[in-house]
Amino acid sequence: MSSHQTPAAGSQTCGSSEHTLHRRLFLQGSMAAGCASVASYAGLFSIPALAEQTRREGRKCILLWLCGAPSQFETWDPKPGTATGGPFSAIDTTLPGIHVSQLMPRCATIMDKLAVIRSMKTEPSEHFQAIDLMTRGEKPRPPFTRPLLGSVVAEQLGQLDSPVPQFVLLDPCPEGNEFKAFKAGNWAGWLGAEYGPVRAGGEYSIPDILRPETISETDHSDREALRRFFSRKYENEQRSEAAASYNAAFERVKGLMSCAPLFDLEQLPEADRQRYGPGAFAQHALQARHLIENGSTFVMVANGMPWDNHVFQHEMHQMLVPELDNVLYQLVTDLEERGLLDDTLVIAMGEFGRTPWLNEARGRDHYPKAWSMAMAGGGIRGGVVHGATDELGKDVSDDPVDNRSLFATIFTALGISPDESYDLPDLPTFFRVEGDATPLADLLV
Repeated sequence: MSSHQTPAAGSQTCGSSEHTLHRRLFLQGSMAAGCASVASYAGLFSIPALAEQTRREGRKCILLWLCGAPSQFETWDPKPGTATGGPFSAIDTTLPGIHVSQLMPRCATIMDKLAVIRSMKTEPSEHFQAIDLMTRGEKPRPPFTRPLLGSVVAEQLGQLDSPVPQFVLLDPCPEGNEFKAFKAGNWAGWLGAEYGPVRAGGEYSIPDILRPETISETDHSDREALRRFFSRKYENEQRSEAAASYNAAFERVKGLMSCAPLFDLEQLPEADRQRYGPGAFAQHALQARHLIENGSTFVMVANGMPWDNHVFQHEMHQMLVPELDNVLYQLVTDLEERGLLDDTLVIAMGEFGRTPWLNEARGRDHYPKAWSMAMAGGGIRGGVVHGATDELGKDVSDDPVDNRSLFATIFTALGISPDESYDLPDLPTFFRVEGDATPLADLLV
């Protein structure tokens, strides 16, 4: 059983006066892991059987986590010419009668491959609680910790015998206010440490993972075998969760040592890197494609909380949205050209939307009552726009979608039953999706 981390009072906020709720900070450092450059990966995957094994068919997922929450008005649900619409116009797409913001010309050309939900309607209006909800699919139920979407997908679809990490978080930003606090928490919950993410990107790396030249490979293997024997013996005799987590971490580092070049952006073609763009978010989206191609099951791409634009909303979105537009276009197009899109679900979303009105600093504040997100590939039908908002975008006018319906849809698209309960001895019964939520049938292939 995995117990919920004990929250403590914190003062980190995104700087908005909206942040009046008590913040819960979690213990630091539960998932920091990363990469280093070693030469063994090419040799490892020169073995045909292993290469085939790591590319075994199965559904996978890339989550473009737009932390801070983008504005639906400047992306998927423009309201040009209205009091709430802002200065940007709307443009035609490949779907007749469907428009997106003028800041998304590339995605407009692949709308037949995208599914957009314009009727997201959730409850939390503070980042920490909303991030928790939209990454786990359910409100907290202390003292139990529900695993994140990535952990569930890794547990259900991943290959634990693969040296390639099954759940990877690419986020170079050590800061990020509430997201920083969230990242320091317990991601895998009751599934256990082996289903937590490996974190890479920027300065997140593991130092000293190369075997010293003074230790032969034979000696190193013998030492590892002895360590593993005593650790397992202790774990079994003491029924120690701490020892189990320790052993899981050791196995993870061993895997990283063998496949670390997968995390080396310098080894990816320069032309691909230029197509995705120079920013960290763009480069890590490319790396996510590379990891999925080579055996990872779930890759989450984030970059702090850049979308939390309480000040100069339009100026900030004028920089952020075009990057998202290009990244999503390149990623979906790449996956399709490589024959991977049908089995790779791409999700682009934040934790809520932004207010229809501007505040005194010309920013849009937090707004969970009516917002948008997008998906493509991996069991999702392209060319669908689900739900609608009213004329000014203040509320959902058609087919509201909450966190449970969204997670039921995502799990179903990936071939995972949303109705199944977790096998948790001595714990209450938890389901992958609680309540009577049903998947959105029009979004599923």
